[in-house]
Amino acid sequence: MRIYSWNVNGIRAVKRKGFLDWIDEEQPDILGLQEIRIQDHQLKNKLRNIDDYYSYFTFGEKKGYSGVALYTKIEPIDVWHGLGIKRFDREGRVIAAEFEDFYLLNIYFPNGKRSKERLNYKLDFYDAVFDYIEDLRNNGKEVVVCGDYNTAHHSIDLHDPDSNENTSGFMPIEREWLDKLEDHGYIDTYRHFHPEEETYSWWSYRTRARERNAGWRIDYHFISEGLEDRLESADILTDVMGSDHCPVTITLDLE
Repeated sequence: MRIYSWNVNGIRAVKRKGFLDWIDEEQPDILGLQEIRIQDHQLKNKLRNIDDYYSYFTFGEKKGYSGVALYTKIEPIDVWHGLGIKRFDREGRVIAAEFEDFYLLNIYFPNGKRSKERLNYKLDFYDAVFDYIEDLRNNGKEVVVCGDYNTAHHSIDLHDPDSNENTSGFMPIEREWLDKLEDHGYIDTYRHFHPEEETYSWWSYRTRARERNAGWRIDYHFISEGLEDRLESADILTDVMGSDHCPVTITLDLE
């Protein structure tokens, strides 16, 4: 099973840049999108109904902001939207699905750069997600958490760590939450296979950073440790254009 995650920075924008051709060629089994930036009434049939896929969408209340989508060839046992906490769910950041072997959460984590208030919102969101996935894992199934985490974990995960130590996205208090995930048995799938690779998944448009490969790795699949033996590969598809992020992928052997 190949599970992809991609912050598309606007689903209509990425459609104009070849998204439908890409998904037809790549054929992911499950694809989570973040930052779709669209409302339900704006979603056209070509994006709502892609051949061979079940599709589900979570929309933010604010127009042109946030939102997540899930396309899957395997019909989920159940799908739900949000964490059940209004202050987070109104931004449309979470879509979750239950499959036979695991729960999958596709999440667009908040960015904390705007203000101290937004940083605190991001940290509260992190804590709510942790509690939520631990509750799911206690139900007896493994958990996959994919999406744009909006934090680079280690110095290897961004181009210029020294000048960003006090920047939201690489602050110690944010990185400590990723430490906490690993301390509780969640695995950073890309680092599992590529412990020393300096590969990024996001590049700022403002500084032409992609041309210079001056990026950040902030898009992840974390899996609970019970899936480790089924994890076959993990990759970052840096050659895929269309957004300021690129897709990240894992392959699980569920035979």
